[in-house]
Amino acid sequence: MKSGKSMESGESGESIESGQSAESAESDQSEGPDEAAASAASEPDAFASDEFASAAFASGEFASVPDETGTSAGSWDDGLIARRATEKGSPDGLGGLDGFSGLDGLDGTLGAGSDDAEAHTPIGGAYGGSLRVRLDALGELLGLSRTRLEGSVLAEAGRVLDEASARQRLSSRHTVVAIAGATGSGKSTLFNALAEVPISETGLRRPTTSAPIACVWSDGAAGLLDRLAIPGRLRRKPLAGGDGDEELHGLVLVDLPDHDSAVVRHREQVDRVLALVDAVIWVVDPEKYADAALHERYLRPLAGHAEITFVVLNQIDRLPGDAADQVLDDLRRLLDEDGMALGEHGEPGATVLAVSALSGHGVGELRELLGRFVQERTAAERRLSADVDAAAWRLRSAYVAEGRAGLGERSREQFADRLAWAVGAVAAGEAAERAWRRNAGRACGTPWLRLWRWYESTRMPGGQTPRPPAVVEEELTARQRVEQAVRTVAEEASAGLPAPWAHSVREAAARGAEGLPEALDELAVTAATPSSRPPRPAWWPAAVLAQASMTLLQIFGALWLVGQIVGVLEPGLLPPVLVMLAGIIGGPFVEWACGAAAMGPARRYGQDAERRLREAAAACGRARVLDPISGELMRYREVREQYVTVSRTGG
Repeated sequence: MKSGKSMESGESGESIESGQSAESAESDQSEGPDEAAASAASEPDAFASDEFASAAFASGEFASVPDETGTSAGSWDDGLIARRATEKGSPDGLGGLDGFSGLDGLDGTLGAGSDDAEAHTPIGGAYGGSLRVRLDALGELLGLSRTRLEGSVLAEAGRVLDEASARQRLSSRHTVVAIAGATGSGKSTLFNALAEVPISETGLRRPTTSAPIACVWSDGAAGLLDRLAIPGRLRRKPLAGGDGDEELHGLVLVDLPDHDSAVVRHREQVDRVLALVDAVIWVVDPEKYADAALHERYLRPLAGHAEITFVVLNQIDRLPGDAADQVLDDLRRLLDEDGMALGEHGEPGATVLAVSALSGHGVGELRELLGRFVQERTAAERRLSADVDAAAWRLRSAYVAEGRAGLGERSREQFADRLAWAVGAVAAGEAAERAWRRNAGRACGTPWLRLWRWYESTRMPGGQTPRPPAVVEEELTARQRVEQAVRTVAEEASAGLPAPWAHSVREAAARGAEGLPEALDELAVTAATPSSRPPRPAWWPAAVLAQASMTLLQIFGALWLVGQIVGVLEPGLLPPVLVMLAGIIGGPFVEWACGAAAMGPARRYGQDAERRLREAAAACGRARVLDPISGELMRYREVREQYVTVSRTGG
């Protein structure tokens, strides 16, 4: 039971407050969110003291309150409208946020502000625990992704950071709870029942509530209401001395327009405020609790916000017998289908209960639950954590790869092989091998064979020695092969990556491929050209000496035989013939042996030439193509790690 004073004040307040709320609701029919924000900046945003309100209600004497022009309003102002705030104005709750810099103000508090008793009360420090880590990771994620993803993809995550910064700058002693519902669900009646004073207008006219109305159980919430763009004339306090004032200390209760209102501006106001409050009480009635508009537009998308959600089945006094329990069970079933966890048996989740705002049944239980919820002072962090979860889920397709993404050693080797083939490394090695073997033949061949080659060269036009035809491509490097190699390695590197990052990898490879064929052309000219005098092994002088000896034997045997013929020497045909045969047979044998011995060094020389050109081509491709691709993959791995931290998942 209330005291006589409380009852008297309640009766007076009911008769006059309803007139005031009706007048406010009608005046707000043409006021949109922008106008409401302007009104919040220009009209009173603090509340009269409890003593003043109590005395006004008890005495029945109410002084007129001057309006903005300094003239009397001419009608009673109910004593509950806040006194005018300091002319200096309160600091901007958004803290000058720009773009995605929402984290810039998370560690700080408001600067030197007004000394007024209604000054904002900041949280006093950064968000703690995992929320702080997740917000930092989200900021890093946006910073690393800003040049890779579309702004529309990152917009929601940027909004979460901005709201986190804005909420952190405001009072932590208050919990903002919105009451939302459909037309005729009785949310305004429940709002008045919780406040124990008729603040919000009720009636048969639809829509009844045309603008958000706030009821604050303690001072210091002006900044929160400014953030919601609720003007001063729509800010109220509950009845002084009413039951539950202490347990609801810190509660900011906001009555919203109908979410299914025929007026578009009303629905826009609901969506705007729901994105800013700390918790929501959804009021449903037995007729429209299964409305698809409520479940598909709000409850299902906000299923991750179950811990800050209350679902209240109102008007159970209209249900006979155990019909209320049946409807409540069906409501729980629908919420479960929406994916919203229910807070039953000690599990975290949405609170579901049945009340009758008109008769008062269940209102006390709701007040008790709200009181415990408000005193925990964790609603703001829970809301932000759920917002981060929702933002992470929306970004999942932009950061989660299908399988293991990356560029393996096999892909790198195949890319190098393709470039080597395009630049003609194999052909260059074979040409170098042939050149080495030709040099060996010139050095170790018989002089008669070299004389024959000289004679053949004199018969050629211009006196040039014929060269074996070189195996060349239509171009020094096959441009199409190079482009195909780049496309292949880009596709392999981007396989499984999310579409934006796969596109970035392909773009990096395409930029690196510009000028790559020309660079490989220069390598083909410089690195693949064999030296004019290839290195000779240590046995070459001995082979040359042996070949010279065989030639001398032939000459000595021939001179010996001529000397016998002319009679200078004693006759003896066999010895000079044997000497000549030894030289004639030994010369080609030495040449054959040198050719066989030269095969190994010639092959190694050709392989060295091929390896040099292959390594040069691989280095050029690595610097122009593989390194930019690796840079993009490294950036993706960094953002992937940040995303894992944001989403609180292990993969």
